[in-house]
Amino acid sequence: MRAVTFVEPFRVVVDDVPEPNMEAATDVIVQVESSAICGSDLHPYRGHEVGLDSGTVLGHEFVGLVAEVGDAVTRFREGDRVVSPFSTSCGDCWYCGASLTARCARGQLFGWIENGEGLQGGQAEFVRAPLADSTLLAVPAKIGQSAAALFAGDILATALFAVAGGNVSPGDTIAVVGAGPVGQMAVVAAQESPADVIWAIDPLLGRRTLAESFGAMTATPEDAPRLLAEATEGRGADVVIEAVGSSEATALAYAIVRPGGTISAAGVHTEPHFAFSPGAAYDKNLTYTAGRCSARVFAPQALEIVASGRYDLEAIISHTLPLDEAATGYTMFDARTDDCTKVLLVP
Repeated sequence: MRAVTFVEPFRVVVDDVPEPNMEAATDVIVQVESSAICGSDLHPYRGHEVGLDSGTVLGHEFVGLVAEVGDAVTRFREGDRVVSPFSTSCGDCWYCGASLTARCARGQLFGWIENGEGLQGGQAEFVRAPLADSTLLAVPAKIGQSAAALFAGDILATALFAVAGGNVSPGDTIAVVGAGPVGQMAVVAAQESPADVIWAIDPLLGRRTLAESFGAMTATPEDAPRLLAEATEGRGADVVIEAVGSSEATALAYAIVRPGGTISAAGVHTEPHFAFSPGAAYDKNLTYTAGRCSARVFAPQALEIVASGRYDLEAIISHTLPLDEAATGYTMFDARTDDCTKVLLVP
């Protein structure tokens, strides 16, 4: 089958690789309809995350049809349309019982193999999904063939997780730092919260315009501190969703959050140090939350939002490419050229 494989930083190729085989009775094989390049795929691509084996099939955002079902699988049958969270979960361990499926004792991240151990990803024609009954979700018929279904497995679930971490109260002002794919979904998730006003902050005009279509007020990073202060009688945002995963974004989040406010980090961070000190957090009575989203917990709500039709979620898909053009997609997404916001790959 054709699949996108990691070679080394800034080099991915589409290659012929063996189709996945059933390895356990709890597996299913999914025929991929579409997959997406995620911002966190760029971390190994840019060399910021190390350890990924050369030859690993990339991708953890995918939707498709069940092609083969293990004997122990009870919730799915061939032909079902399914979406997967970015990691597997057993449903039985202490962490799964605590709704912390991101830390499942048997969990694996799709598209990450290190020293020969791990799980191949979904930027391919087929992907093996272990622990299928407790990992996969059926795509509601109401969603139809919308590619937005795959957002429920990662970026929309992550956005809901980040907003939940903000403990939003009625009337709050939420500011989203970074209007990439997760940031756009954070605006949507904030619309589903009790917040009164939502801001999206990004240097790119196209991304700010897209966020406005979801109901956000917008600002550039340079103007955000002044505009947020003017809009809140000098206080700042009650909740800031940091949706980038960089020191610069964290520093801006600190600058615009009000004293006693909350920064909820959705971005994946690879830098070794915080952008603000414990003393700075103390001086601002700051609450800071972060961590990998337990996507399996938030995915049902995400699917409901997709099915509702309340938002044109497919609007964030700026480019749809054949799988064989994935290298172009990675280059474009990395450089943010041609107003690239989200790249969909179709086998």
